[in-house]
Amino acid sequence: MTRLRRTATAATALAFTAVAVLGFAGPASAHVTVNPKEATQGGYARVAFRVPNESDTASTTKLEVVLPENAPVGSVSTMPVPGWTVAVEKRKVDPPIEVHGSQITEAVAKITWTATGDAGVKPGQFQEFPVSMGPLPKVESMIFKTLQTYSDGNVARWIDEPQPGGAEPEKPAPVLTLTAAAPSRRPRRPPP
Repeated sequence: MTRLRRTATAATALAFTAVAVLGFAGPASAHVTVNPKEATQGGYARVAFRVPNESDTASTTKLEVVLPENAPVGSVSTMPVPGWTVAVEKRKVDPPIEVHGSQITEAVAKITWTATGDAGVKPGQFQEFPVSMGPLPKVESMIFKTLQTYSDGNVARWIDEPQPGGAEPEKPAPVLTLTAAAPSRRPRRPPP
């Protein structure tokens, strides 16, 4: 009987410990991300900036995404998002970017989506903002510094860059990892 009581007591203690650890752990912090998280260098990609609303009382009414200066992209197109307007700002690039044999001297610097009417991202909701872009530069990653503005005037600044080997920053910028294109294989000649 004593052994059974010890086992029951140990099981109860383990259960209380699990509840204490898991039950009191805070929820993971949601933040603006780019999805998918990976694309191929030199190719085109359709990505979406996923924006969760972290406020209990205000709606997200504006999203500003800054494209990295060190990784210009020749073609950027936005997909309409119902209830939102979009503005695209360009910048000069030097040297020019080659896109399908043409030299492009301007690249998109920033994309700003603004809610109209009651279209903001409400508490407990998220919204995706799709973009098509390419050809993607031959860099390891693209970091998109992002500002998320709420209806109460607060601004979440998702601008912290990841540090190799370090912990995730408090306000991480969305990161698109770029992988090298697979080498094309030459067709093998049939044996003579």
